[in-house]
Amino acid sequence: MRQGAEFLPVTRQEMLARGWEQLDFVLVTGDAYVDHPSFGPAIIGRVLEAEGYKVGVISQPDFTTCESFKALGRPRFGFFIGGGNVDSMVAHYSVAKVRRTVDEYTPGGVAGKRPDRSATVYTRLAKQAYPDLPVILGGLEASLRRFAHYDYWLDTVLPSIAEDSGADLISFGMAEHQTAEIARRLAAGERAESIRDVAGTCYMTDFSRLPAKYVECAGFARVSADKTAYARACRIQMDEQDPVTGQIVVQKQKTGYLVQNPPAKPLTRRELDAVAALPFTRRYHPSYEALGGVPAIEEVEFSIIHNRGCYGGCNFCAITLHQGRRVTSRSVGSVVQEGELLTKQPGFKGYIHDVGGPTANFRLPSCGRQMTKGICQGGKKCLAPSPCPHLIVDHREYLAMLRRLRALPGVKKVFIRSGIRYDYLIWDKDETFFRELVEHHVSGQLKVAPEHCAPNTLKYMGKPPVEVFNKFSKRFYELTKQAGKKQYLVPYLMSSHPGSTLKDAVILAEYLYRHNIRPEQVQDFYPTPGTVSTCMFYTGLDPYTLEPVFVEKTAEGKALQRALLQYYEPRNTEKVVKALHMTHREDLIPLLAPGYKPRAAAGQGRGPRASEQAGKVRPAVQGRFAPKAKTNKGTGKWQNEKGGGTPKRRR
Repeated sequence: MRQGAEFLPVTRQEMLARGWEQLDFVLVTGDAYVDHPSFGPAIIGRVLEAEGYKVGVISQPDFTTCESFKALGRPRFGFFIGGGNVDSMVAHYSVAKVRRTVDEYTPGGVAGKRPDRSATVYTRLAKQAYPDLPVILGGLEASLRRFAHYDYWLDTVLPSIAEDSGADLISFGMAEHQTAEIARRLAAGERAESIRDVAGTCYMTDFSRLPAKYVECAGFARVSADKTAYARACRIQMDEQDPVTGQIVVQKQKTGYLVQNPPAKPLTRRELDAVAALPFTRRYHPSYEALGGVPAIEEVEFSIIHNRGCYGGCNFCAITLHQGRRVTSRSVGSVVQEGELLTKQPGFKGYIHDVGGPTANFRLPSCGRQMTKGICQGGKKCLAPSPCPHLIVDHREYLAMLRRLRALPGVKKVFIRSGIRYDYLIWDKDETFFRELVEHHVSGQLKVAPEHCAPNTLKYMGKPPVEVFNKFSKRFYELTKQAGKKQYLVPYLMSSHPGSTLKDAVILAEYLYRHNIRPEQVQDFYPTPGTVSTCMFYTGLDPYTLEPVFVEKTAEGKALQRALLQYYEPRNTEKVVKALHMTHREDLIPLLAPGYKPRAAAGQGRGPRASEQAGKVRPAVQGRFAPKAKTNKGTGKWQNEKGGGTPKRRR
């Protein structure tokens, strides 16, 4: 905790203790109040405070009545509302649509303290409490649902959350710039309905008030009925998410028109440093102590975020539509200063758990032209299927920062856990960072995200060929051996992504066997709002080519693909054998299902016993990718897709 730092008031008593009779703004969040820079609502609250406003926080209000929105009294200027750090539907349900039993963003991990579609529910309740006050809706849930979008949980297309919720403005993306500007204009007496020119915002209007120039995508009625129109609209929305080239986008909803202004410019390095220096307590509110605290703080309490954005452009990732593809980063000095602060925190034991962000080893824009001409459109990737010739590969500044953190008094180890882009690292001709990563920054396991190995599936994921991962892993183990360490790769893997056929899943299962990989848990593709992959899932089309894409939607097909990723589990044997028969790969049965004993036909022998074939199977490392067989289990945490647990961040 910074010396002298105070939590923003959450009760009338805390307001009065500051001498405040009335707040300027009330911040509402679907999470517990955690005053840490990894939590969006905390940043927005501190930004408003730094602008000179009196701000209070209502966290996880009673969603059955609007009275809970009056707990801090009537604010002078309005509400800023967010659904939480995770989309509320993802927080509540597994990909199998089974209710989760734990919510890590709630005191004690208790589930059910926020409603489904919390951003919409909270906005409506705030409007009921004070109909004349402006409501600015932001955060991840609102950001990814700002256009008409496919909703996996209802299996239908929903209109923009701007229309559904009744919010005066939607603030999308990383919202410091637009929050400060909106607050200043509201405080100056400007009405919310006249604030129509702020970058990084959306609003609803009628036809007569549309801007003079815009790009229009197919409206709600059309994208609900025509999947080709939905795919085309998706491409337009993605192409206009650049702060340099992005244009105003208009989409007709049920009763009016959504207008999306161009994205806000990313914060400069100096501005990011200023946000990091705001007086966060870096704790959950003390009122939660008796309830068991807030589990989510454990992941980030002794971690540092040094960057934003990701030009990796994976199709299943929401970053493109939220943070954007331009990478910005904090100064080395700012990061080191935060490292020094961590060493003084209660409970610090000498370990900085992570120095990362959306992608840990990105510090700069992908190329120089990005700053003046913007990110390439039309689905072009900086790293896949091969690196762009203009790509800047440079780890020097990141390495210098890590070295300074390692040298801080009281720091024993500095780890990197938030995801290394191996397909970027492997193209660095200077191997110094790779060597020091292996020697100093791996806590036994390094998580990486090849996701799959089948060329067809990787193409639709927007990932590079598996040969790139093979090259990286080979060198990783060579360097690990040279360093005299025992360290392992823990690969993220995904089943049933659009484009992944059962044959592709069999290819992946064989790859896992050949490379001694036994993932302890795997993740089915989760169609969340605002991604290209979700568009493909719903439409069966590639939005950039409009060519058909195979999508596995049947329960049986998904179960077979999932089982193949954990072929070694006895409970999966029958499914694995069935998949191998269906794909005419019976030759793999002795490898992937060595314990399987088919019933012999009458009068026939069984042939070679399965146990004899099993002797050919090499032991494998659970949850790891390793050159030698080991028996100890991995400890990496994975999202439990059977209903328990809570969602983890994925690249």
